Amino acid sequence: MNISYTWLTELVDLSLSADELAKSLTRVGLAVEGIHTFGDDRVFDIDLTSNRPDCLSHLGVAREVGAITDAKLKRRVPEPTSEFPDVPIPALLAADVVKIDDTDLCTRFTARVIRNVKIGPSPDWLVKRLEALGERSINNVADITNYVMLELGQPMHAFDLDKLTENRIVVRRAKNGEIITTLDDVERKLDESMLAICDAERPVAVAGIMGGLDSSIIESTVNVLLEVACFDRGNIRHTSRKLNLATEASYRFERGVDIENVKAASQRAADLIAELAGGEEAQFVDVYPSPASLVEVTSPDIAAAVKRLTGLEVADAECERILAALGIKRESVDQYTAPSWRHDIANEEDLVEEIARHSGYENIREELPPAFSAGEYQPSETKKRVLRQALTDIGYDEAITYSFIDEKWDTTIAPVPGLALGDSDNRYVTLRDSVIEGAVRMRPTLLPGLISALRLNLNQQRRNIKLFEIGKVFAANRSEDGLPAEREAIALIITGGEMNEGRGLPARELDFYDVKGAVESVIAAVGVAGVSYAPADAAHLKRGQSAVVSIGETNIGYIGRLNEEISSDYKFKQPVYVAEIDLQAAFEAPVSPVVYTPLSKYPGVTRDVSFLVDRSVSFAMIRKAIVESGIELCRNVIFVDLYEGKGLGDDQRSVTVGLEYRSDERTLIEDEVNDAHERILRFLETTLGIRPRF
Repeated sequence: MNISYTWLTELVDLSLSADELAKSLTRVGLAVEGIHTFGDDRVFDIDLTSNRPDCLSHLGVAREVGAITDAKLKRRVPEPTSEFPDVPIPALLAADVVKIDDTDLCTRFTARVIRNVKIGPSPDWLVKRLEALGERSINNVADITNYVMLELGQPMHAFDLDKLTENRIVVRRAKNGEIITTLDDVERKLDESMLAICDAERPVAVAGIMGGLDSSIIESTVNVLLEVACFDRGNIRHTSRKLNLATEASYRFERGVDIENVKAASQRAADLIAELAGGEEAQFVDVYPSPASLVEVTSPDIAAAVKRLTGLEVADAECERILAALGIKRESVDQYTAPSWRHDIANEEDLVEEIARHSGYENIREELPPAFSAGEYQPSETKKRVLRQALTDIGYDEAITYSFIDEKWDTTIAPVPGLALGDSDNRYVTLRDSVIEGAVRMRPTLLPGLISALRLNLNQQRRNIKLFEIGKVFAANRSEDGLPAEREAIALIITGGEMNEGRGLPARELDFYDVKGAVESVIAAVGVAGVSYAPADAAHLKRGQSAVVSIGETNIGYIGRLNEEISSDYKFKQPVYVAEIDLQAAFEAPVSPVVYTPLSKYPGVTRDVSFLVDRSVSFAMIRKAIVESGIELCRNVIFVDLYEGKGLGDDQRSVTVGLEYRSDERTLIEDEVNDAHERILRFLETTLGIRPRF
């Protein structure tokens, strides 16, 4: 469907540019697939779904624009008054000038006679407007019928009144074998399944699809009969397919037109004919056997319904504004009436859809609907969502692996610390009938699945890998409900290198501190502070490159390099680092509030100092002692360097740390820094027995 931006500005006050309007229309479901320029105009190519025939016109799109921008429509659709008054049927040549034999296929038919017209070319403005939308100019009367169809969405047809036998119209099913030559100069054979518009003797148009050539408007036409009607959608679709004849009219009738717009569309066309082709008088007949009733929709609380069905929180006043702008009237507290042009509105859900469209589908969050405590999000789900986002932000991909593992892992990998396995021989959950051959254990750790996933990726020539998994781990000891114990855990695995985007440097090999940093991201995501790391002796990790993770006195996990035994078994040719955390324990830990602390206005002073220490003394021990010294001016302790080798004993190493001194009240002088520094050195000598290396 092509829509003219300039034409829209004549129907509704537009505050948006063409490009802005295209984005807004697409946002509410009227997908603008392209914009092209025609002269001074911008033309939108809109892809509409079949349930929105009301937008197959500029008026329909203008209503949507009004709802988007809260602008009022300019009322350019006339009421049937002015110079063409309605004339009772007996005054129009004959009492049966319009007769509908098949009211199930034609629900309304209007005919308007306009005499003494002057057929000729259309004015330039009309020709250009039609050409901008892909329509060619024929003559002024034919062009007006096309123009009004594009403006109001109502197809219509103009007959040469003097070519109609007895000046009559009969709407009936065609007879088998009846022939009509349509406007495209093709002879078509009709049958009784098709609806035809006939005069007293023969078909003069295929109803709702195309007029006949013999009754068409030509230069010598003086008197015009303007037909504007409403036909059964299914019959039009059937006839169009059977005759292999698709037109702009059939496209609209197949989807549904506004039966209450028929009279106004006829008046609009008549006014334009009077303006552009003359005409001395008009007579009008409207055959409407069974007037249609408007659809009523019940919704006790529309804002609550929007919240319940979409999760969007839209104020009641905004709901009313959107519905009113789209022509949906609120008749009472809980009753709404759908407009005649909206065939797709039948229930409360349809009203919710309209509000959701204009409130923004993009604002609907992904979440499970409440279901009496079954299927709802648990309190931990928000934390897990944040946790997943934190890991994906630093390049991790989430893996999902089987919950079943081989029993060879029983002694190969240390289980999740929080999972109490007990001392019995039957401490693992064992399957009687395994789904996968050999995988008879319910996993007490997530790592076997991730290690297998890593091997699969390496076999596919992917060298740089970061994976994580969140899932349940199991133990056979019975919980309070008599079932095997379950714990929520998270595991990570990394290998290869990492390339910094936009930097012409070789990839940096991933190491222990990369997986440690990821664990810190996990802990930070759940809002826990006070996490500590200490050397670990875990079955699956390499000694000297592993650590236990603790919150207070509670061990919650391990991190480190995968040992040589497992790496060799899986033929890993590059270092692999893993981590596993008892997520349930992390969730149960007290959440540390985020406290705002203003940055100091005063500069800090950093002093580096190297200590000669035994291998049993770690940086963590040094840092802990400095913090416990209580020197207020010392604000930070950082690891700088580690040296082992020439000049030192086999059991010695040199650890360099950086100490930052700063005051929030003034700029420190050298004597203050020296005094604080000396006190820290004395405290370290007293507590750890270490001295600076000079």
